[in-house]
Amino acid sequence: MSYVLSDPTLERHFKGHRDNVTSVDFSCNMKQIATGSMDSCVMIWNMKPQMRAYRFDGHKDAVLSVQFSPSGHLVASASRDKTVRLWVPSMKAESTAFRAHTATVRSVNFSGDGQSLVTASDDKTIKVWTVHRQKFLFSLNRHINWVRCAKFSPDDRLIVSSSDDKTIKLWDKNSRECIHSFYEHAGYANQVDFHPSGTCIAAASTDNSVKVWDIRSHKMLQHYQVHSGVVNSLSFHPAGNFLITASSDSTMKILDLVEGKLLYTLHGHQGPVTCVAFSRTGEYFASGGSDEQVMVWKTNFDGADCTDGVRLQHKTTSSSQAPQANSTAYPPFNSHPSLLRSQASELSEHFNGQDSHAAAHAQSGSHSHSRATHSLTYRNPSSISSSTHQTQTQGSSQHQPRVQAQASDEGVPPGLASTLEHIIGQLDILTQTVSILEQRLTLTEDKLKECLENQMEIGVHLQRREEA
Repeated sequence: MSYVLSDPTLERHFKGHRDNVTSVDFSCNMKQIATGSMDSCVMIWNMKPQMRAYRFDGHKDAVLSVQFSPSGHLVASASRDKTVRLWVPSMKAESTAFRAHTATVRSVNFSGDGQSLVTASDDKTIKVWTVHRQKFLFSLNRHINWVRCAKFSPDDRLIVSSSDDKTIKLWDKNSRECIHSFYEHAGYANQVDFHPSGTCIAAASTDNSVKVWDIRSHKMLQHYQVHSGVVNSLSFHPAGNFLITASSDSTMKILDLVEGKLLYTLHGHQGPVTCVAFSRTGEYFASGGSDEQVMVWKTNFDGADCTDGVRLQHKTTSSSQAPQANSTAYPPFNSHPSLLRSQASELSEHFNGQDSHAAAHAQSGSHSHSRATHSLTYRNPSSISSSTHQTQTQGSSQHQPRVQAQASDEGVPPGLASTLEHIIGQLDILTQTVSILEQRLTLTEDKLKECLENQMEIGVHLQRREEA
């Protein structure tokens, strides 16, 4: 099965926080976005331009995590002031607060049924609470350092947590036992999340990598080394086919989990991108950064048929800063026969010759990926209509493994398939270049014609003045 993706586009941006944006989340009806910040405030942004934003003051220190309840009627926030607050996202800014931990609360997450909250803290514990009366239910205490993140699985039976002790732990909510620990040897995970299917987890790590593990076989499915800075946040597309990541290298990356490769590099924030989240439907995603801005992007994945099941390919994607790792034959993620396949030849390649700086930036960020890898630079977020985006087409040398796999099915020698792939890429570039040249030639001809007409009018006007 094939699908065609259009480039993500920057739709809106919000500025109102006075310090780093730390967390972002969409309401279920897509009418509001909640953000937390180091400025100790929770902001509720309305997607309708005519509606004002709400600033909620209540926390006495940085707000590190926010999330809408599944119904959208509440927003939970976790703070360095050791408390969790539950807000009604309206103009009245009503909230209730409870002291959740004895140290900074770094993460808050609603259960799927909206009845429970799980919190993670620097006091090395994970706690579960009722939402209705904020009653403490139980704690999980096996971590030996700060706990950065804790989240419920889609079916609410499991909890995943990440800690500065370099472990990611899976917990059974009913037995309250740790059922497995994944070890991060080179760093720790800033954030972890469950795949929508509930069968695997992804981790955003301080070693600049993104890893995906199968929670049944406990094997690593995918390892992406595509960022040049710490990975701060990640979010699965609701269909499960894509993963978006945010990094201190000032970029976001959209990863194709079915093909196991990088699709897009997005440049928009000035400085580290600290948080990112898909909307509930996947139509949009939002990002926040150290530049105090919140950006809303249109995903443009409408052309992808995401209704069928997917299977993660066991591939490793590495950037130019890291050596290519060997793929390992792990058990399949899903035995469903229907696979979504991204076809590089169907991805449009756009050029903007007027922005050489953006082109250089795009090349330095991910120049070792396939033709299907795009780098988009949004340089003027204050005016969406005039924002320019740079899409840099990459070389096809790293695309060879996929070409070889296709060649083995079709009886084409791998060397010839790689050469043909390269030729197709060059032809695409030539086609786009000729098209751009034709447009510029037409524009030049029109301008020249206009100048000649103006010159003739001036000549006639001067002749009439002389005759008069």
